Amino acid sequence: MQNYSFEVIKLSAESASAGSYDNHSIASVNDHEIRISTMTEPYHWHSHPDSDESFLSLEGGLFIDFDDRTIELLPGHMITVNRGVRHRTRPVGERSVNLTFERVGTRSEALPAPVEEISYPSP
Repeated sequence: MQNYSFEVIKLSAESASAGSYDNHSIASVNDHEIRISTMTEPYHWHSHPDSDESFLSLEGGLFIDFDDRTIELLPGHMITVNRGVRHRTRPVGERSVNLTFERVGTRSEALPAPVEEISYPSP
């Protein structure tokens, strides 16, 4: 009989950050990791040239801005952003907690805002 080690992850403890932005790994699955992000302010424009990135909103909701539109993820909603697509995330309301799923070691490239920044919904 094999001896397996299991770890229960308490998401409420992992998302207890009081800072304006916290994003850290909480688990790995094969060659991917699951990260938890807690934010009260927008994250900068960026892309991931080597990996898709999936978002699962847990608390408060999340705006994901793209060059031409904004998508609102409410708690329980999920979306995948394809590799190389410029985007930024912002909390819906005062605070957002979400999980992200991406390849381990994914590079994040900071990018300038779109040339003609569209009017994005306010949190």
